[in-house]
Amino acid sequence: MNLSVQLYTVRELAQEDLAGTLQRLADLGFTRVEPYSFLSFGDALKPALEASGLLAPTTHQGFIGKSDAELEQVFAAATELGIGTVIDPHVPADRWQDAESVAATAEALNHAATIAAKHGIVVGYHNHAHEITPKIEGRTALEYFAGLLAEEVVLEVDAYWVAVGGEDPLQILANLGSRVVAVHIKDGPGTTENKDQVALGQGTQPVEEIVAATPDCLHVIELDDSRGDRFTAVADSYTFLTSLAQKNGGQA
Repeated sequence: MNLSVQLYTVRELAQEDLAGTLQRLADLGFTRVEPYSFLSFGDALKPALEASGLLAPTTHQGFIGKSDAELEQVFAAATELGIGTVIDPHVPADRWQDAESVAATAEALNHAATIAAKHGIVVGYHNHAHEITPKIEGRTALEYFAGLLAEEVVLEVDAYWVAVGGEDPLQILANLGSRVVAVHIKDGPGTTENKDQVALGQGTQPVEEIVAATPDCLHVIELDDSRGDRFTAVADSYTFLTSLAQKNGGQA
């Protein structure tokens, strides 16, 4: 099992003390993290990663629809940090309501992929619920979108938001197949209230089944929010997932 953690989960701590927060995650046993808006960390991210020994194979950064010059900047910066996959985490809901709008987003992402390739970078997209609820030609907007992507473009599926959008995350993951290289796993009641999210294994989501169905994917722990301490929830989630791996004869 390949484990990572989305730093947005511990965003307040990261803003206060990035190096110390990364070291705390490394001390838990993590070897990988996924930064959010990685350019916003400026020059602080690289030395913090190096000091903690953590790798950032994936990152979130908005880039769809940016100019070619801005895309070059994003992907050059990712290369400098050793990041291999840059994932756009949000395109507004109004651009997922019809085939024409979805096709335009796919075209922009495919174009970005050609520029990213010059830097050795792969690009992808991360869903929320608003790409799941709309239906286009009998499929979720996300699935329709996937059918328009260039072969080298990947997806990071947030299984929790798939459930919030009214679909079975296991079925959507199966439908999208090898296009999915990373999965955000979180737990809770599957509602839009972020504060109801909890540590993995403490909610209603089929976390064990999702992990088992995606053995080749990077599994990224995330809580958008919580009523409890989110760092503690990350630690508890790590323990839960590593216990699953040990039970199944693998390693985290």
